[in-house]
Amino acid sequence: MTRMGLRTLTFAAALLAPVTASAEAIPLSEISAYLNGIETAESTFTQINANGTVATGNVYIQRPGRARFDYDDDDLLVMAGGGQLAIFDGRGNTTAEQYPLRQTPLWLILDETVDLGRNGLVVGHEFDGTATRVVAQDPERPEIGSLTLVFTPDPVQLRQWVVTDQSGAQTTIVLGALEEDVDLSQALFSIPTEINRRSGD
Repeated sequence: MTRMGLRTLTFAAALLAPVTASAEAIPLSEISAYLNGIETAESTFTQINANGTVATGNVYIQRPGRARFDYDDDDLLVMAGGGQLAIFDGRGNTTAEQYPLRQTPLWLILDETVDLGRNGLVVGHEFDGTATRVVAQDPERPEIGSLTLVFTPDPVQLRQWVVTDQSGAQTTIVLGALEEDVDLSQALFSIPTEINRRSGD
């Protein structure tokens, strides 16, 4: 999990696009409705790792339970699908590190129904003058880390998220313009298909 936290799934607040400030934090019910309304989406992203390195790529999301992070200038690929999170690292590597998706903070936004008002799920909810920051963790497994989501208002938009793993290492992902309701192939999220592709089958 530390390796995952060092390499994937977080975004830097300094790269947020300027927006009109709101007077207060966006309500959790409104944020939950926004996330539940996302069926498919894609965007470019910039990732800032815990060691200070920066990577870019494209992210594809299909809720519930599916996401894909394709990295530029690298053979690194992170996929969520079939209840698993898989990390393919290295050109020609046919194997992948795999973790149950529900044992990673990413499941908090890929779950079938997002309810940020659920008891114990949100441990931080604040407005910083520009954006609303929501810190969420699994109340039954706080040791797996937390996910900080950053939203801007009018209309509500997800701008970035920060994954904090169990060691405290943070990975930040800054999203470009999130395009919703896109047509995505199911093969994008199939871990077995990617393993077969890499093995030449």
